[in-house]
Amino acid sequence: MSYRKLEIWQEAKGVVIDIHHMSLALPKFELFETGQQIRRSSKSVRSNIVEGYGRRYYKQEFVRFIIFALASNDETIDHLDTLFETGSLTDEIFYNRLKEKLEILGKKLNNFLEAVQKSHQSPK
Repeated sequence: MSYRKLEIWQEAKGVVIDIHHMSLALPKFELFETGQQIRRSSKSVRSNIVEGYGRRYYKQEFVRFIIFALASNDETIDHLDTLFETGSLTDEIFYNRLKEKLEILGKKLNNFLEAVQKSHQSPK
């Protein structure tokens, strides 16, 4: 099995794409401030899922990278909130849809983490 088949990776990939496109439409001063930060944190979620999966034979490493993905997801939500609260992101429908996606992803990451912690087995 590949990490690409993980539902959490697929959802993280969709979020990265949404955030990338949204960030390019931000005011110019935000492109290199919060816009850059939100792009980085969202990509970090996806990358940490991949790196954790690559270390799946070692339970503590796997767990550690899923925790990093969770933390980056929380950071992404905070950056999204900041952009909306400061008026740099004005599309409330997009904001709410993206925030919901991130919150669902966070729950799925948490469930995945619990599953790994409870029943870790080395893949065959």
